[in-house]
Amino acid sequence: MTKPNQDSRCSALTKSGKPCRAAATDGGLCFFHANPKKASELGRIGGQKNGRIMALSTPLPDLDSVSAVRDAVKRLISDVYTGKLHPRTAAGIAPLLQLQMRAIEKTDLEQRLAKLEKQLVRLKENLEQTAQEREKNQSSGAYGKRPPQAVKPYRSSDGKTGDES
Repeated sequence: MTKPNQDSRCSALTKSGKPCRAAATDGGLCFFHANPKKASELGRIGGQKNGRIMALSTPLPDLDSVSAVRDAVKRLISDVYTGKLHPRTAAGIAPLLQLQMRAIEKTDLEQRLAKLEKQLVRLKENLEQTAQEREKNQSSGAYGKRPPQAVKPYRSSDGKTGDES
């Protein structure tokens, strides 16, 4: 193995005091030692591209109903498609939206079940009350006996009653 030519290396020192190992340009320094402000400028540009907060992003609405979650998913898909939102960000939000959807569905189911249980209790109470009223009426005789009915005499087609034959 041959040792690289020292003339082709940058003659400047790094921040730690060691010789720079980058290739030298015509002036004897590497590109970044020859242009010290260029490194910070390039770093700033790269940092802006990797920023997590977007200036144009709007906050999500209250996700308190299934339709609100569905609308938020629709908006996230649109933002990813148009490039307003990074796909990784949307991929991080998607499981949270799914969790919210399941929580809403469970809460809705619990509320509906509680409502049905209340209706069932009221129905049982009404049935018990009706049964007690029937018992009470049967013991007093109001419904126990059949009321007397008037007997109409039989009339034949010639107008005679059954007694006159």
